[in-house]
Amino acid sequence: MIEFRIDRDHAGVRLDKVLRQRLPGVPASHLFKMIRTKKVRVNGKRATVSQPLAAGDVVTLRGTEERLLAPRRPGPEPPPVGPGALRILLEDDWMMAVDKPSGMAVHPGSGITGGTLVDYVRAHLGPRAVRNGFAASPAHRLDRDTSGVILVALRRPAMVHFTEMFTAGRAVKRYLTLVKGRMPRPSGRIDLPLSEHQQTAASRARRGVNMQPAVTRWQLVRQGGEAALLDCTLETGRTHQIRRHLAAIGHPVAGDRRYGDFAFNREARARWGLKRLFLHAAAIEFPHPADGRVLRLDSALPDELGGVLARAGIEPPGPPGRGSR
Repeated sequence: MIEFRIDRDHAGVRLDKVLRQRLPGVPASHLFKMIRTKKVRVNGKRATVSQPLAAGDVVTLRGTEERLLAPRRPGPEPPPVGPGALRILLEDDWMMAVDKPSGMAVHPGSGITGGTLVDYVRAHLGPRAVRNGFAASPAHRLDRDTSGVILVALRRPAMVHFTEMFTAGRAVKRYLTLVKGRMPRPSGRIDLPLSEHQQTAASRARRGVNMQPAVTRWQLVRQGGEAALLDCTLETGRTHQIRRHLAAIGHPVAGDRRYGDFAFNREARARWGLKRLFLHAAAIEFPHPADGRVLRLDSALPDELGGVLARAGIEPPGPPGRGSR
């Protein structure tokens, strides 16, 4: 845990700006997520991204001190941005929406040194990647093996908007996933608390496992003989939520090497050619950060997943609707 007191020089400065100065090695999106998930408190109370701080305020952060205070590692040279390197669904003065391929990490991390979504976005933007001290950053995360739509904030006010939007549940995210077995009914709702994914060992020893509310809705799109294609929406945004929830009800995601059925995964690879996690962020509906107009952005199911469905005897879904702008 980290705790510090605000001095007079920082009186009136917004919380997010103070955190960026104090923790330069932490990606902006992670700082905003910490605020959103109540891991940052001011005077013991839940913090908000844009709140101004006063002299004497005490800011507390839950997390591993060694990681939060570690200096930022020198980044690799920006990757080349050629045709097809970055599939952009929308770009304006406030934000981008990118169609992320499976296998591309969102942020640098352990064992990941380059070729991330952050690298490609900032290389694409060039001098526009940084504005008033804010570097363009993803507003949420997708697992490395998950493909589909991800939003990127290009300005600090956009990141504040997205953080508050996800906190309030004002975004609707839809995923397509192939799961093992036959579904018992056309739709369902999984209301099952999940253990906090980033809880430290010290916190578990002191307070026990921190269980967080988690709700996933699913709807059957196509039923095959041995697997089912589902459309899932999230009411909460826990780490690996869809994968953990579907595994818990006996229908693990195909190709999931962490929570899945390993024998089923081997069969899916051998018979259907599935070489990745079958989870795709197919659509997101959200209010735009500039004027609040509601947009819906869609990502078509990748060809490699469509081929898997065909070999599994499941008709692929139709083309997505066009995003409103």
